[in-house]
Amino acid sequence: MRQSIRVFFVPLAAMMAVCHPGSTSILADVPPAPPGYASENEVKAAFLSGKLKAIDLTIDVPDTVTVHKNIEYGKGGDKALQLDLYSPTGRSHPLPAILFLHGGGWTSGYRQIYHYYCTKFAEHGYVVATASYRLAGEAPFPAAVQDVKCAVRWLRANAKRLGIDPNKIAVAGGSAGGHLAMMIGYSSDVPELDGKGGNAEISSRVQAVVDLYGPTDLTDDFAKSRGEVKRLMGGKRFDEAPDEYRLASPITHVTKDDPPTLILHGSIDSTVPIHQADLLVDKLKSAGVVYEYDRIEGWPHTMDLEANVNRHCMAKMFEFLGKNLGVSADNSSKPK
Repeated sequence: MRQSIRVFFVPLAAMMAVCHPGSTSILADVPPAPPGYASENEVKAAFLSGKLKAIDLTIDVPDTVTVHKNIEYGKGGDKALQLDLYSPTGRSHPLPAILFLHGGGWTSGYRQIYHYYCTKFAEHGYVVATASYRLAGEAPFPAAVQDVKCAVRWLRANAKRLGIDPNKIAVAGGSAGGHLAMMIGYSSDVPELDGKGGNAEISSRVQAVVDLYGPTDLTDDFAKSRGEVKRLMGGKRFDEAPDEYRLASPITHVTKDDPPTLILHGSIDSTVPIHQADLLVDKLKSAGVVYEYDRIEGWPHTMDLEANVNRHCMAKMFEFLGKNLGVSADNSSKPK
């Protein structure tokens, strides 16, 4: 987690990781987000003083969850692409699936950062995967998008063996992972973004999207000025490749048949400004796409690492996915 303080979209993660871990329980009702702060510096000070506590990213896996690691789901060029799979034990019927995608400004990060979420959602009755993808340093856009679409296809192609309902697959991610989740959700009708990683005959379409503070429009003045975006685009500036920047922007692909979307974003996020979420909301609304926008006042980027904010975000995610994938918030559909 410490490496993530260096990268775009995860500025507070390292500080949160060294604080004493808090605990998070999942409730059927969505608890309100805790009161926020006036600035990111105040949030940092609250962590250092012990007023705020971070979730434990390394929680133990309970006996009710089975984990299979380092599964090859496809190829990114000559590179083997891997994911970790978390499954509820004792399932007797196909379950909805969720694919989590890590952040790190498309230039760093690792799939294991979502161990916490994968464990919690598998406990709740989902088959959950967290996937790696090619980073911009080894293969620029559209490589990462092609890789994560391949991961969706692999889940669907192996649905029967994995105990997955192929018609109930969601994708979620934070920061750069949120961007990739939205690209999967909104560009299922763009063949050039599918890639050749495997299972080409299988659809990469998903039934729900969860975006945690992801960038939505890379042509926006703030986004296109960032070095991380330029590295994603292979070193090209916007004025050198405007069409590619538009192709890499989730917001440009939104159409009325796109999946329901949950947006979770902090109002004092200086890494991916809240304006990016506002732009997406306007686009989804005008296209007639079902969405929920949870604008969390007074919290910065990676806000869900704080225990009480996480409690709110997790409950919101369970509620949203329950409505759209058919798993109840009270956990009643969890396999016995």
